[in-house]
Amino acid sequence: MDRVEIERAIGAARVLPVLRTPDAVGAVKAAETLLDAGLDVIELTATTPGWADALAGLRRAHPAAVLGAGTVTTAEDARRALDAGADFLVSPYPAEAVRAVTGEAPFLEGGFTPGEVAAAAGRGIAKLFPAHVGGPAYLRSVLAVLPGARVVPTGGIALRDVPAYLDAGAYAVGVGSDLVKAPDPAKAVRELIEVAK
Repeated sequence: MDRVEIERAIGAARVLPVLRTPDAVGAVKAAETLLDAGLDVIELTATTPGWADALAGLRRAHPAAVLGAGTVTTAEDARRALDAGADFLVSPYPAEAVRAVTGEAPFLEGGFTPGEVAAAAGRGIAKLFPAHVGGPAYLRSVLAVLPGARVVPTGGIALRDVPAYLDAGAYAVGVGSDLVKAPDPAKAVRELIEVAK
């Protein structure tokens, strides 16, 4: 897939699972559950021990999935992620070092202020982080002055709040611990997919 196709896939998914787990085994297990449930876009975070190996294993097992590496803040981690098969990279804040080595891979650069989000959106898809601080109302206000910007709010978002962020104009919504900790993640995914249509 090329850059445009990957970015379209993220937007079409509407929900971006952000997997931050204590170990690589947990990350792979969570990713497999979500992929089997129908989500084809997954983000593994670079804060998970063994994340690069987990990402490489998922790439081999699911060649058609759109896999990303999140919490990438250094050029070294960006290169490791791309070498492991990441389709896209994500940072929690402006990260010039990562931007310099992403090449054609989409980079969802994080920001919180309108200026940071505008700068990131000017280069591609922006990540609004931590989104829960301002909620959907803040996202709506930011988008009011950035018409056409593609913004993915992430950070502290509960499953029940996904529709409100989508209604506020989110390109997709990043959901982490609330999805992984759901009693039945597969059921939660199916319900989210239905809501996101």
